[in-house]
Amino acid sequence: MVDTPHMLFFGFGFCAQALAPQLAARGWRMSATCRDAEKAAQVEAMGITPLHLDGAPLTPERLAGVSHILLSAAPTREGDPALPLLTPALEARETALTWVGYLSTTGVYGDHAGAWIDEDTPRGTMGARGQARVDAEAAWGALAKAQGLPIHYFRLAGIYGPGRNQLVSVQNGKARRIEKQGQVFSRIHVDDIAQILLASIDKPHAGRAYSVCDDAPAPPQDVVAFAADLLGLEAPPLIAFEAAELSPMAQSFYADNKRIKNTRLKQELGVELLYPDYRAGLSALYQEMQAKK
Repeated sequence: MVDTPHMLFFGFGFCAQALAPQLAARGWRMSATCRDAEKAAQVEAMGITPLHLDGAPLTPERLAGVSHILLSAAPTREGDPALPLLTPALEARETALTWVGYLSTTGVYGDHAGAWIDEDTPRGTMGARGQARVDAEAAWGALAKAQGLPIHYFRLAGIYGPGRNQLVSVQNGKARRIEKQGQVFSRIHVDDIAQILLASIDKPHAGRAYSVCDDAPAPPQDVVAFAADLLGLEAPPLIAFEAAELSPMAQSFYADNKRIKNTRLKQELGVELLYPDYRAGLSALYQEMQAKK
């Protein structure tokens, strides 16, 4: 039995960095994978032990004492990057893990022409990015079944938070108001992601998938306009989707149109969102920006 919980972050990005201080406040041990000295220094400054990745699988010794794992590395053309590096050590472990979280995306649901969906809705048509996430979920699910891993899937909507939001985009002149008839996107504040992960850690339900999004899917141009209004700036002009000259990657985001229900995470995890819609989230971020001036 592990006396002090120990979280391994495989990938230490925006979401992991939001969760880490909350685990630190609980007295947890933490480690995080790193590929370079700069990231290792950042991790160490937060009181987290860096685990340098050199392309070789992690040994069982490097996972000694780990009770929880958060997987946040996105799949590549070769598949999920964490799977080959962690599988040998997971297969050789002598102690059971308490919780494993996989950060997926709502792209696994595909397109639903703007209809309301939930975790049990059959998948719609999807592109290569969504299929890569479906494949990654399936690969981790197969390993979890074979090794008895208590895995949980968190399908994240568009993430925003401090330093990464439409207020910043409007201020630096990079925001665009692109209008595609009937298009909506779901979003989630990174602080809500952190509290949802904590709620799952406290109340695990192995094998469960959760749609991690707020209550109000909205057209992207409305979010930009609201951010501009908060800043007292003129909103960028509307641009028709057909005339926007988007990159293939950006176009792929607009290929999926759905409204996603978050009922499961509220009912099963008891979560009350800190920011139930983009207005609440952006307003709070604006107040934080003003307080720093």
